[in-house]
Amino acid sequence: MSESANTSSDGAMQERKLLEPYTRFRIDPLNALREFYSHLRGEGWRGYDRIVGQEIFYPGFSENIKSKVMQQEALRKQIRLLASKRVEVELGDGLLGPLGVEGEETEHRRRRESRRSEIENELRQVAEEWTDKMICKMDSRRFIRGAYYMTSQLLTRAYHLGIHSSTEEVDHLRAVAQEAAKKKQSIIFLPCHRSHIDYISLQVICYRMGLALPTVVAGDNLNFPVVGSFLQHAGAMWLRRSFGDDQLYPTLVQAYMDTLLQQGHNIECFIEGGRSRTGKLLQPKFGILRFLLESVLSGRVEDAMVCPVSTQYDKVIEVDSYVNELLGRPKPKEDLSQFLSASNVLSLKLGRVDVRFHEPWSLRGFIDDQMSRLEKRSPSADELHGGALRRRLLQTLGYQVLSDINAASVVMPTALVGTVLLTLRGRGVGKSELVRRVDWLCDRIRAQGGKIAHFHGNSTETVVDRALEVLGSNLVSKVEGLPEDTYQAEDRFQLSFYRNMTIHLFISEALICAALYTKVKFGGDAQGQSISYAELKDYVLFLSQLFRGEFIFPTMSLDENLQEALQGLERDRVVLTTRNNIVSNEIESVELHPQERESGRDNFDFYCFLIWPFIDACWLGAVSCFLLAPPPTYPSQPDATWIEQKAFENAAQLLGKTLYHQGDLSYFEAVNKEALKNAHSRSEEAGIIVATARSKDSKIPAKVRLDQEWMPPRDSEGRLQPEGKLWDLCERVSQSRREGKNRRDGATIKTRVLGLAGLVGTELWEGASLESDGGVRTTSSRRRKGLQTRAVL
Repeated sequence: MSESANTSSDGAMQERKLLEPYTRFRIDPLNALREFYSHLRGEGWRGYDRIVGQEIFYPGFSENIKSKVMQQEALRKQIRLLASKRVEVELGDGLLGPLGVEGEETEHRRRRESRRSEIENELRQVAEEWTDKMICKMDSRRFIRGAYYMTSQLLTRAYHLGIHSSTEEVDHLRAVAQEAAKKKQSIIFLPCHRSHIDYISLQVICYRMGLALPTVVAGDNLNFPVVGSFLQHAGAMWLRRSFGDDQLYPTLVQAYMDTLLQQGHNIECFIEGGRSRTGKLLQPKFGILRFLLESVLSGRVEDAMVCPVSTQYDKVIEVDSYVNELLGRPKPKEDLSQFLSASNVLSLKLGRVDVRFHEPWSLRGFIDDQMSRLEKRSPSADELHGGALRRRLLQTLGYQVLSDINAASVVMPTALVGTVLLTLRGRGVGKSELVRRVDWLCDRIRAQGGKIAHFHGNSTETVVDRALEVLGSNLVSKVEGLPEDTYQAEDRFQLSFYRNMTIHLFISEALICAALYTKVKFGGDAQGQSISYAELKDYVLFLSQLFRGEFIFPTMSLDENLQEALQGLERDRVVLTTRNNIVSNEIESVELHPQERESGRDNFDFYCFLIWPFIDACWLGAVSCFLLAPPPTYPSQPDATWIEQKAFENAAQLLGKTLYHQGDLSYFEAVNKEALKNAHSRSEEAGIIVATARSKDSKIPAKVRLDQEWMPPRDSEGRLQPEGKLWDLCERVSQSRREGKNRRDGATIKTRVLGLAGLVGTELWEGASLESDGGVRTTSSRRRKGLQTRAVL
């Protein structure tokens, strides 16, 4: 295995190929045997015996860590507390004999102490068993050598162009790791999460660089026979997906995190929690991050280094299954068969993986900096102490990491091609125009401070050809028999995964163009298509609130963000601003730049096409709230107005699929489950939807209802009417929706959309009534199930 450093075509920083394909035995058996023999003997870096970091992979490692976890004072204190509470309960239940009997105080005290000691021993045994199941078991260096050889063989067969990273970033990370090792400090790797390959690629990179492998925080859904044991011995720790009301388990997790950080062992956890099914970063999850922050805040750990990591792929193995899940099909349970079936794709050529490391920073330094900023604002005592402070620090930490991941990310060739194909008006695009638009997009990405994957001196046409080959004809098809090679998006839903890898770079510009489109869509002269700055700002703020759970926005204020984005759009001659006078230089209005108008709005449309699918999803989320309006024939008692949330989400998705196929929804990806969940969460935050308290018992379903203030009116025949606050919200979102063939007919669409919402809503309520009555399934409810089944095909 060799290392190579290359310079990008634009003179950017050098890149190192950290993992190259192995020699195939059938092609060159002699060299293949030599490579295998080198691993078997552990020659050079393959031996993994002179690592940077604390010692791991030695006999007794697991028992040593387990012993240190059980010695943590916080865990021992919690065990004593729980034992004392249990004794008090048993005392109250009279299980330890009568209280206050004269002459028996000493004996009663002895029984209490004996019982408390007995419970403590039982709790310690439980904690030891849980610890043994939880902790990673890095006990054998021979095992990790073999595991590295096997996984890297499989990985380089799937990603045939290897794993790449920045030479400068890798060298700097190694220097940081050496300094941290001297101080016995941990590095906390916080990667984005798009694939199961994420943690494999980071582990093999650390192995190849000679860094101590991190302990990978993983959900116990992956802890199934064979695979679970393999992963645990390669560095995975198993964490319950839910802690429930358990009072011991969270303390045990905290004790394990404290132990790893105190001993200077590296840790890896995914800031988003689960894998992103849509291609863009998800909102941060604070579960394990809370434990890591608490270790430093409490003073039990002096400091740790935080390293945000971005992993990008030419093609993600699981995208097919992601689409199925987003369209409502249940997620298959993780098991060995899933992994074995995944091995079939390892023979495919999926391109390359790019792993990029942000500049590591001190967690203690971050806390001190945030505290200093908070004190300068003269906050209240509540903000500086207790849970409020911890929540504030935790939230800021999560979004800081996401921002750093975006900053470190590179845009892959497949993302460039996918983005261009989904932001053009035509059905297809010629090869020359596709190459031109990819060049244009690369320039825009660099102008936004983004990074492009290295082309290694290849022409843009060569890079586009390789991206098309990796994406394959199932995603992008070539139209045969034409004078110029012409390509069109074959599977727009799946291709949107790759487009979403670029949208964070242009979110501000996209919102501005969407706001301007509210005027442009009506046509007319330049003056008629102009929007005042006040209107623009108001609508951008409106959309920003809708997309609060969808995107990671810049940390600047709205005014600063708007000014900066407008300057860039004006510099690129996409928009033209009119200012009131030279003194204040304030923007009065915004319109399309004359040059952009003459060129057919190509660049303006690009930004609109980026955001339109998400606007469609928001509109569908608002329209689907009409489903929660009880039919006139339904009982009017307050207790009868609740619908199971899962049934509501299924009905909303069915409504969206029907609207799409009937032409009233432009983007099929708008019906995806995650987008609808985000839209309904925003409706709940806004008070449109009221939800029951979520039970920790998974068997008790969450229920929702429409707030009375948002209840839509009906006419004398019971039909939903396009009036009231809810319809006003739908109309406001719709102002920036892409105009389609069926959206110019005014009142007709209102009747059609609300009529369909009434139909699906009636079936939803019939199903709810049937379930509450425990009755026999009716023809209507069977039809509803049939519609749902057909809609997911």
